[in-house]
Amino acid sequence: MTSSPSDVLPLEIARRRVYMALFTALAIVLHVGEGLLPSPAPWFRFGFANILTVTVLCLYGAGAAWRLTLTRIGIGALILGKLFAPGFFLSLGGGVCALLLMTGLWQLVQPWMGPIGLSALGAAGHAVGQFGVAWLFLLRHDGLWRLFPLYLVFALLAGVFNGWCAVQLLARLQQQKGVTV
Repeated sequence: MTSSPSDVLPLEIARRRVYMALFTALAIVLHVGEGLLPSPAPWFRFGFANILTVTVLCLYGAGAAWRLTLTRIGIGALILGKLFAPGFFLSLGGGVCALLLMTGLWQLVQPWMGPIGLSALGAAGHAVGQFGVAWLFLLRHDGLWRLFPLYLVFALLAGVFNGWCAVQLLARLQQQKGVTV
């Protein structure tokens, strides 16, 4: 089936929606799958679903990244049976803080920062958000902040790895027809 020039815009919109649905579904699967695995440290996850957040931010912009992340956190919590549990609020606080940093910086320095830098920044923001939520609502103890430097190092390493994965994914998507990178 061929399309006429007048069909290009609706076709692009449909293609974008399909890719966003696929990215969101894959992010939910990664989020839930990682939630079922044992954690190497309390509250620590590698954040593999953030590979898709960084990819979507680079492809479709800040609004799409916000929709993907908030949908992933909400549906993931529903699937895991943890909606409104402490882990949900830790994830939400970390995700919001990470997205604020990533989308804010992306709009300021887009040509100079790539997916690896964005992902590392998001990982740092996620760590700050999680510890902030934990301190405000769960554990008001100064000892919590003694764990923060070690947690931040692990988060940054995971963020760099996830950013590298996002670079690889973006390179593969660049080869696909209809995906603008």
